This record gives sequence, structure tokens and C-alpha cells, in this order.
Amino acid sequence: MLYIKSFTFNPFQENTYLAYDDLGSAVLIDPGCHTVGERKELEDFIISKELKVLHLLNTHCHIDHVLGNAWAKKRFGIPLWIHEKEIPVLKSVEVYAPNYGFQGYESSEADYFLTEGQEFKVGEELLKVLFVPGHAPGHVVFYHEKSKQCIAGDTLFRGSIGRTDLPGGNHALLLEKIKTQLFTLPAETVIYCGHGPETKIAFEKIYNPFVGERAIQ
Repeated sequence: MLYIKSFTFNPFQENTYLAYDDLGSAVLIDPGCHTVGERKELEDFIISKELKVLHLLNTHCHIDHVLGNAWAKKRFGIPLWIHEKEIPVLKSVEVYAPNYGFQGYESSEADYFLTEGQEFKVGEELLKVLFVPGHAPGHVVFYHEKSKQCIAGDTLFRGSIGRTDLPGGNHALLLEKIKTQLFTLPAETVIYCGHGPETKIAFEKIYNPFVGERAIQ
């Protein structure tokens, strides 16, 4: 079974996720932890569950999702995986981080690259990598078919979608990819969002004002 634990960190109220199996194997996704207290909260949970964190994954590399990258790589001795198109996005964070008040931001580099359709192992479980650009040029999501759970970053929110006015954003592309990559998942699929509460594909296909059946045309 795959378990997903969420934490809400930093002033952007970003959702960080731990995905782990019954044997205690885990991957850390989008660590937004920046303060000592936030990192301790994440670390304490890992210790309490006796988890072995094996990999660090980024859905995309905007600042709020990567603040804890360098710390996590060092603390757990794990490699960072991103989509190759996110290299310049990750690199740019060190330039603009001080403008957002993150004077102590420490940059990190990717060790490996995620590819569309890749199946990523979490112990005995598999996460499938889906390519859903639009919010960011190399945005991916992680789908667990067996339990119908999807860690979707900033692609789809409850009643909304990711913003597309940042560098590399593409509104039309995001709408297309949500419809072709996410809305083709089973209706009962739970979407774990990069911000705010989780939602379900069935709800968004009807009520989402951007891509649902009741979307404003």
C-alpha cells in the first residue's frame, strides 16, 4: 500500500509530500521546508515512522517547492530528480530568492532526470511519471495507479488550476494537458495539490471553472 503524508510549509503555504510503503521505503516530493522548525517537523515524522527516504523528487522547480532541496539532499543522502526542462527554473531560484526574503537559500543541482511514462519505485510500489507542463515547462506529476492517488504539484487545484503568468508558463498548454493527462485518470482518483486541500478528478471534471464541464467558455 502507498501512504501519502502532507506538510504545509513556508509563506507560500506549499504542500510537501512524503510517499511511503508498508516496508518503510519513502520518497520526498517538493520539500518546501525552509525554517528549522519546518525541517524538524518533517524529520520527526520520518523518524517516528522509521522511514528510509531513498529519493527526492520535484514536480517542478519554483521557489516554494524547492526551498528544502539542498537540506534534504544532505540530511538524507539522497539524489534529486527533476524533469530536464526544469534546469533553468531551478537555477533561477538562487537569483530571485533574496527578493522574496529567503536570504539563506542554498541552491541544489539535479542528479537525475525524470521522463514521461517512467515508473518510479517506492519500495514495492510504483509511481508513474506524467508530463503536465503549462504552469512550468517541465512540470510532472506522480500517479499511483493501484490506489488511484496523484501528487499533482501546481497543475490542478480544487476549483482552480496553476497560474501560467510566470516565465515558461503556457495557459493553453496547461488546459490541454489537464484534460489529456489528468482527466483521463479514473474519476475516483485523489489529487494531492501543491497548495490547498486535495480534490478528486470526478469533482474537477464537472465543477472546475477552467477545465470542467461548467467552465466559462
